[in-house]
Amino acid sequence: MKQAAASVLLLAAVCRAQLEVVSQWPFLQFDVPADFPKGSYVPENNVFTGLEVGWGRVFLSLPRLRTGVAATVATISRSDLRGQLGSAPTLQAYPSWTWHRAEANCSGLISVYRVRADRCDRLWVLDSGVMTSLEDYRPVCPPKLLAFDMRTDRLLRSYEFPRSTLRPHSLLTNLVIDPQSGGSCDNAFIYISDTASPGILVYDMQRDQTWRVSHTTMWPSPDHATYTVGGESFTLPDGIIGMGLSPAPLAHPTQQVLYFQPLASDRIFSVPVSALRTRPDPSAVENSLPVSLVGYKSSQSAALAVDPSDGSVVLSPLADYAVTSWDPVTNANHVLALDPAQLQFCSDVRFAERDSGHVWLISSRLQKLFRRTYRAGEVNFRVMRIRVGAVPYNNSLLLV
Repeated sequence: MKQAAASVLLLAAVCRAQLEVVSQWPFLQFDVPADFPKGSYVPENNVFTGLEVGWGRVFLSLPRLRTGVAATVATISRSDLRGQLGSAPTLQAYPSWTWHRAEANCSGLISVYRVRADRCDRLWVLDSGVMTSLEDYRPVCPPKLLAFDMRTDRLLRSYEFPRSTLRPHSLLTNLVIDPQSGGSCDNAFIYISDTASPGILVYDMQRDQTWRVSHTTMWPSPDHATYTVGGESFTLPDGIIGMGLSPAPLAHPTQQVLYFQPLASDRIFSVPVSALRTRPDPSAVENSLPVSLVGYKSSQSAALAVDPSDGSVVLSPLADYAVTSWDPVTNANHVLALDPAQLQFCSDVRFAERDSGHVWLISSRLQKLFRRTYRAGEVNFRVMRIRVGAVPYNNSLLLV
């Protein structure tokens, strides 16, 4: 028993050394304009859930879970981070403050959970259109998908989802871009999670069309809807949210799959992308999608990503304060990072093409938002990264 405890301590120490804190804050700081409406910025209600890494900036998405969120998409400059790892830079509204001014201005940005960059340096912003989802859940605008030129911050494209693809309580939270080989930048599909009315919306970028698919595996499990993080518990019956795309096999591209997981679940599933790319027959039954159970997790997790080099699935089990990697071919499991203080509720993890050699992630101690226990004197928010290629360590406690 003593030997096992010592091994765990050694594992924690080594994994902690692999974890770099890029930025950290007690509360997220904004460069709010002088004429910003009074009461529109409540620091303790600003929580990031999404992350993307650009060439010169890091993009953060902050959904309007409660009132007082200054901007729902923000950036920090990577030049401000050089030689200052662990700094607390001021966030800038993206693409400008005019996009975040009016509460119900449907031409602006309402509430964004995730953003993603594509191969053509476009930032895709998924706007849920739902305000204060943890208070009174107000759908104020139709959900939409916007693409910005990351070099100029100019809006290139805006797409409003048709009513036929939505449900009365739809909440669009995550997106995965699936570029097709050859062709233009618009030769791609985008897979979008509907968390509150569980399903996947498939956006055919080239044809500018969307359809919806669903399966009971995308729904939350009532047995896993309560989370305990840092000794504090809260309940959130969220469906599908974490998604990641496997690398396309060169010989058999139709075998490529989309991994997905509900937040309230201990399981990971997959579905062939060939089934998603084909518009379903309107008469098809709901569970006709060929979904497979991939495996079981040690606890619930929000973040999910796939290593593009070897197809390993990377997760952050909430109860284990860790970032883990599972190889679906060899069934090998590794711990990439382990830190009970810094890895409290990781909501997003990214293999950053624009920062090769690192995996980026964010943690927010989200349990404190639910219980209103954030304290200004504590570090609550972190942007971190892990060195890819650092020696992984086996841990049988975190098997998928």
